[in-house]
Amino acid sequence: MIDWQQHLPIYPIAVPLIAGAIMLLLADTRRRVRAGIAVLSTLIQLGSAIALLAMAGGALGAWPEGIGVYLPGDWPAPFGIVLVVDRLAAVMLTLTGVLGLATLIYSLSRWDRAGVHFHSLFQFLLMGLNGAFLTGDLFNLFVFFEVLLAASYGLMLHGSGVARVSAGLQYIAVNLVASFLLLISIALIYGVTGTLNMADLAVRAGTLTGNDRSMFEAGCAILGVAFLVKAGAWPLNFWLVRGYGSACAPVAAMFSIMTKVGIYSLLRIGSLLLPTGAPSAFSLDWMFAVGLATLLFGGIGLLSTQGLEKLAGYCVIVSAGTLLTALGMPGVALTGPALFYLVSSVLATGALFLLIELIERTRTFGANVLAITMDVFDLDDPSTPNKSDDVVGVAIPAAMAFLGLAFVSCTLLVTGLPPLSGFVAKFSLLSAAVTAADSAAVPSMDAWLLVAAVLLSGLAGLMALSRTGIRVFWASDDRSTPRLRVLEAGPVAVLILLCVALAAGAGPISAYLDQAAQSLDQPTHYIDAVLSKLPVRPLEGVN
Repeated sequence: MIDWQQHLPIYPIAVPLIAGAIMLLLADTRRRVRAGIAVLSTLIQLGSAIALLAMAGGALGAWPEGIGVYLPGDWPAPFGIVLVVDRLAAVMLTLTGVLGLATLIYSLSRWDRAGVHFHSLFQFLLMGLNGAFLTGDLFNLFVFFEVLLAASYGLMLHGSGVARVSAGLQYIAVNLVASFLLLISIALIYGVTGTLNMADLAVRAGTLTGNDRSMFEAGCAILGVAFLVKAGAWPLNFWLVRGYGSACAPVAAMFSIMTKVGIYSLLRIGSLLLPTGAPSAFSLDWMFAVGLATLLFGGIGLLSTQGLEKLAGYCVIVSAGTLLTALGMPGVALTGPALFYLVSSVLATGALFLLIELIERTRTFGANVLAITMDVFDLDDPSTPNKSDDVVGVAIPAAMAFLGLAFVSCTLLVTGLPPLSGFVAKFSLLSAAVTAADSAAVPSMDAWLLVAAVLLSGLAGLMALSRTGIRVFWASDDRSTPRLRVLEAGPVAVLILLCVALAAGAGPISAYLDQAAQSLDQPTHYIDAVLSKLPVRPLEGVN
């Protein structure tokens, strides 16, 4: 394997770190240089992620069992830092790169100039996300969590407005508490096991007994709570809707993948600990129950809100609930379809957050409130008789046509209606649940609860988004046609077209994700790859 391939796993971390540091040294007046560096850095990260995706899948000098291990300090596990790339990590890296590039290009229209150090913070956010997906030990998972959270604090407050500052402070306070819990749990686990390397931890966890086992269970319980806060699970998601809805459009779109970091961490650690006697904190029963409660909360929230930003926030919660419920089922029959749904939902909600900011430009202040009031009380404006006749034959501007079609596409994706990838994801998920129930692989009642919850949450999303779309595009006379730039409309269109491509290529993509699920079900390959990785140069004094 040539050098660029050997060191490829470090690129998604090192490149944004270097780019962000360089941009901090540039004056604010050199905006074009900063933007160029940011775009180039994100392109390199995306290219690296795609190459890692191919290598984990069996191409470009593939790794044994599709798992690559990189030792940044050239110290073997469990003593040194370890980066691990498997199919799941490569998928998450690619998804981060795609969403990151789309939101970065969108921000170049104006949002990167709404505050200081936007591009540096954005690169540090990408660094934290990529590191969390690559790291092979708990302490560095905590470190990368803090890197992405520190960057997200600045990005959350990027811009101006009392509402944004208030929501941002709540977001910061909640995540600081979650980080504190994460640190406590890591300290407890290390005190009992003497290791934080995930592969080594999976080996030692099965040997714990008595008080050590109880202490380990307590540490894992706190760890699970911290991950649930970051995943947006009920009842720990009270901060999410307001926080995401108050952030500027490209930041909110990027945040749509941040809740998936918590779910990824639960899936990764749970899969490693399950064969060795998983602690109750990572058992499947509670994850299934929490997922159902999150789905119920998200569905009720969709029906009870009118604001577009809040609707998008509740769509993120529904996505988290669907994933937790599906991953809480025993076996791996639903893991592959759940990963397909994860990819589709991240792209869809990211596009929705970007689109909402464009749609809001079409309405003047109070127009939506007036439309809702007239609809509720069945009021008509006497000064405009035969209103339905007045709109017949009025030409729809190109910008409004684009916004309308994009909103319909996002609605189809979020609710799981055909023919886009949201339908493919939910159909495969429900089909796998019913098939597994028929074969007694999962409890029949759990499978049908999953089917009912997913269908009802989709119906709630369809009703809420359709109602809002009608009021925004049809029921409001007081609206203006916005002027859209290619930098703004292009990323939205690309994210939606990628969802179309997901539906068109559902066969090979699903096969790849099913292989990722099978790899998670066989953690011995991960453990052996990490613990058997030798440094490039042998340690002194060791034969």
